[in-house]
Amino acid sequence: MKRLLTILCIPAALLLLGGPSEGYAFDETDLKKLRAMNSCEKCDLREADLKGANLSEAKLEKAYLEKANLSGANLVGADLQEANLSEANLSGAGLFNTNLEKADLIGANLREANLYEADLNKADLEEAVLADADLIGANLSGAHLSGADLSRADLTGANLSGADLWGADLSRANLSGANLYQANLTWANLSGANLSGADLRGADLRGADLRGADLYTADLRGADLILANLSTANLKGADLTDADLTNTVLGETKLTKAILCRTKVPWGVENRDCK
Repeated sequence: MKRLLTILCIPAALLLLGGPSEGYAFDETDLKKLRAMNSCEKCDLREADLKGANLSEAKLEKAYLEKANLSGANLVGADLQEANLSEANLSGAGLFNTNLEKADLIGANLREANLYEADLNKADLEEAVLADADLIGANLSGAHLSGADLSRADLTGANLSGADLWGADLSRANLSGANLYQANLTWANLSGANLSGADLRGADLRGADLRGADLYTADLRGADLILANLSTANLKGADLTDADLTNTVLGETKLTKAILCRTKVPWGVENRDCK
């Protein structure tokens, strides 16, 4: 019995000593390689301090950069495809035209980062902070952005088709001309957002907050707006053909306080607020 207890206690003892992923920092050799070659694919750079580093066009595909400090770093044109950047600090980083396809950016700080035309196709940005970020023309198709903070972000012309934005904060964000085809915006905060000319066909906007949003000429055909709040939203020239507007909010119909002019609705065209 004593021998059995000793054997059973061995794994616990090993755990107390710490496994390879517990309390483990970056690999010094990998860091030296990156600085010398500007290339370190699949490298272990966890928690590395790369603040302000010039990593333009660096090859970091599948690199492990969890909790790394990349604030203010130059990553223009870098390849970070499938890299692990969870909880990394990328605030103010230059990520113009950077490849972040399928990257893990869960909980990452990208506040005020320049992601102009960056490729974030199918990237995981759950709970990431992208407030005031430049995402003009960025590819976020199929990206996971549930709970992300995109307040005041510039997403002009961005591709968010099929993206999961459940509960995301997009208040005062610029989404003019953005592609949100079949995007999941359930319970998203879009108050004061600019969605003029946006493609929202088939989008799930159940419970979304669209108060004061600018939806001028937006395409909302087939969109689900159950429980959405459209109070004071600008729907001039918008197309809501086949949109679900059957529910009410706080005892009022969805369009009671919305601005309607040349607005296509399931029953025809509304010109109530034309002047």
